[in-house]
Amino acid sequence: MPTSTASQQLFMYSTVVSDVGTVRSNNQDSAFAGEHLIAICDGMGGHAGGDTASTIAIRSLAHIEQDNVDGDVQVVSHMMATSVMAAHDAIVGKAKRERRLAGMGTTVTSVALVAGCWVLAHIGDSRAYLLHDGHLVRMTSDHSYVQHLIDTGRISEAEARNHPQRNVVMRVLGDFDIDSRPDIAIRKAHPGDRWLLCSDGLCGVLEDSTLEEVLSTCADQEECAQRLVSMALRAGSTDNVTAVIADATLALDADAFDLPHQTPLVGGAASASLETIADIVNEPVASAPPLREGKQSPAARAAALRSGKDPNEEPKQPEQRVAQPSSVREDNGDRVNTDTGEIPIVQKRNGRISADPNDPEVAKAIRNEHIEERKTKRSRKFRNRIITILIIILVLLGVAGVGVGTYRWSQTKYYIGDNNGKVAIFQGVPTSIFGAKLSHAVTDTNMKTSDLPPSWREQLDQGISFDTYAEAKSHTRLIKKQLNDAKRKQEARQQEKTEAEQKAKDEAAKKAADQAAQTNKSGGDKS
Repeated sequence: MPTSTASQQLFMYSTVVSDVGTVRSNNQDSAFAGEHLIAICDGMGGHAGGDTASTIAIRSLAHIEQDNVDGDVQVVSHMMATSVMAAHDAIVGKAKRERRLAGMGTTVTSVALVAGCWVLAHIGDSRAYLLHDGHLVRMTSDHSYVQHLIDTGRISEAEARNHPQRNVVMRVLGDFDIDSRPDIAIRKAHPGDRWLLCSDGLCGVLEDSTLEEVLSTCADQEECAQRLVSMALRAGSTDNVTAVIADATLALDADAFDLPHQTPLVGGAASASLETIADIVNEPVASAPPLREGKQSPAARAAALRSGKDPNEEPKQPEQRVAQPSSVREDNGDRVNTDTGEIPIVQKRNGRISADPNDPEVAKAIRNEHIEERKTKRSRKFRNRIITILIIILVLLGVAGVGVGTYRWSQTKYYIGDNNGKVAIFQGVPTSIFGAKLSHAVTDTNMKTSDLPPSWREQLDQGISFDTYAEAKSHTRLIKKQLNDAKRKQEARQQEKTEAEQKAKDEAAKKAADQAAQTNKSGGDKS
């Protein structure tokens, strides 16, 4: 007997694989793969900032794994939007408290399954793809400068892959004065739907046709994620690479005892705080499975050689870990014990063993231990002082060498920036070392920065970098052309407005003249 549609219920299985890659020193991606929520966050802002920002975003979203079970699509969509904006506020607050984290940010792309619908929240340039009926559909639009150029027809998709500004993100969560509201979309869910959420370390090197082929032909979730991450690394990705795979499956009897269930997985930087996320979702969570293979590409071998490692040596993969919520940890007695000192055990002359601190021999042993400890501390303190002085000398020499090398390197670069209210080309890089600027203006233009749209002014504040002066000069011509086009459009609109107003005046004058003529005619008839 067929099961009625009303009794059918969709469930989600998901997994995630995240890898630091072959170039980066740490993983700034964070990901969550649960039964009701999947998310990918690509952090930015330096060694400490990127992983911190993406972890904050995952923590802010994780509660939806438990809070969306009531089945109200509108409530969940509002919950996802507010959770993303709450993550933005938390990131900004932490950056203000800790100056070393200034400028950190993260993308967010997340999908929730609720009441037979997919709810998608997105900001940044991470991507969400949906495989439906064997066809792959890209469900998000990158909030990036390059995507803006594509949308306005200035460059093609092929040109975007090698564009020098392809990493410039226009909207993102973080320590920036930009719109933090995510794009929200709702779509009907169907059995067999498969989602891929990924950072640009994956979609930036693999073609959509490749993604479609792997997602269509590889049925096993984890194997599919493993394969995609490995392919991205072998293709030469220089970024962290993360793939979240989620499948919609049909439970014919929603009241059955053995409903589909999985332990939520946490990948990337957020996996360092499993206990916190376990407390948020109030259930056990596990770290994502590590990448099994895929780091033996030429790029990976070259990176290993640069870092002084053996390129043939397989890196040691971390083991998967499971964290329980605090209630379970307390019941299991998983608490840190305070360290206590021990009384020395002394063998007396008569053969007896004593640990009584009132015993003169034990007291003497305690005093001797204290004396030895003080000697060791003094010796260690003196040694550390000498080491510190040597390190300071070496650091100063190293800093001086790095400073000279950095300055020479910086003078081979160019960027476009703001020079006293005008657009100018600078030689160098838009930063400074110990208060010394590493750039100077070499060409001023007649363009005022105040005449540019806000998006251009924001980019000029940070500096638009180029490898050569010719590229920078070409880009200033592009800016000038766009500015002139905007001025011409404004002048055309003003001309149209003036003509319309003059036409209205002429028509009013003609109408008044006609009425006066009619009045004169009527007077003449009466007389």
